[in-house]
Amino acid sequence: MLRSRFITFWNATVQPDPLFSPLKLGALELKHRVVMAPMTRMRSAQPGNVPHALNAEYYGQRASEGGLLITEATDITPQAQGYRGTPGLYTAEQIAGWRAVTDAVHAKGGVIVSQIWHVGRISHSSLQPNGALPVGPSAVRPAGDHTNASGQSVPFETPRALEENELAGIVADFVAAARNAQEAGFDGVEVHGANGYLLDQFLRNGSNQRTDRYGGSVENRARLLLEVVDAVIAVLGAPHVGVRLSPWNGFNDMFDSEGEALWNYLAAELDKRDLAYLHVVEPRSDFTTDLPVNDSAPDAAGHFKAIFKGSLISTGGYVAETARAAVADTRAHAIGFGRLFIGNPDLPERLRIGATLTRQDRATFYGGDHRGYTDYAFHEDASLSCPA
Repeated sequence: MLRSRFITFWNATVQPDPLFSPLKLGALELKHRVVMAPMTRMRSAQPGNVPHALNAEYYGQRASEGGLLITEATDITPQAQGYRGTPGLYTAEQIAGWRAVTDAVHAKGGVIVSQIWHVGRISHSSLQPNGALPVGPSAVRPAGDHTNASGQSVPFETPRALEENELAGIVADFVAAARNAQEAGFDGVEVHGANGYLLDQFLRNGSNQRTDRYGGSVENRARLLLEVVDAVIAVLGAPHVGVRLSPWNGFNDMFDSEGEALWNYLAAELDKRDLAYLHVVEPRSDFTTDLPVNDSAPDAAGHFKAIFKGSLISTGGYVAETARAAVADTRAHAIGFGRLFIGNPDLPERLRIGATLTRQDRATFYGGDHRGYTDYAFHEDASLSCPA
């Protein structure tokens, strides 16, 4: 278990707990501000990448009255897939599977949105239809290795650069996924523009070396993301649409030479669209720990707040104290928790009462069965003392 020094009892007789006040994010009515951030778990049923009963149990466990869950990133087409076992949202079977998930969450009074994505170059030909190369804004290979369809670590491949006339199809695929999310009973969608996947690849000039209207200037590089957002808004309405960005985050070999100008432009443009929320991944998180690891990194939520006047969700390395502080000083309206929600299905309640937190098992994060997925205890079933 995590040491109790990371858990704070908030004395409600002194002041209200900032994490447990109601919040309206567009059309999403929340009773608290502890949000489950999207986390890839790679446990869809095969063949077909179909959500199934185990997934419904997992999300249902983590639902709470008026609490927001954001799903794991969900493939909008077969081409969008970058990891084995990730669920899709483009077939009738997948829609039916997700309907069981949303029903389980709504039965507990929870709110759930679907994070829709296309991984772009962060894939492998073994995962692509007909063994095709992954696609990206430009033929720029990311550094490092990836996992193929057999689970082996292999070098990244150089992606095929998308033709300009293909990009309208990418937008249409996001729109189709948004419609399918609505059919599956989701309360909204989150457009995944973060963490080095396709829309983020278009945003940054480390991966986008195009010379057409989707490359070069900040405005051109932001064009595809904004076209996707506008098209999804046209289907669902802005109060049901969120966007996720990861400013100053180098995950998946991402960088940009005009970072501040890019993020300022995006914040201003998204502010015009009356989104349900903007979700930012704080660059201090290094994806391997539950604690802030780089406090000298930019404060993304604080930076965006000066430009984006809507609701902000901030995720990355938060614990109870830092989450409460971020909401109390209005740097963020809600806080996303990732790994802490894996080991603690009742995380909001544990944070509310100051219970100790169960440490999650990293070895069972990706793929597998119920172990490390739905077998974590709720606090009333677990010891509230820390191990020696």
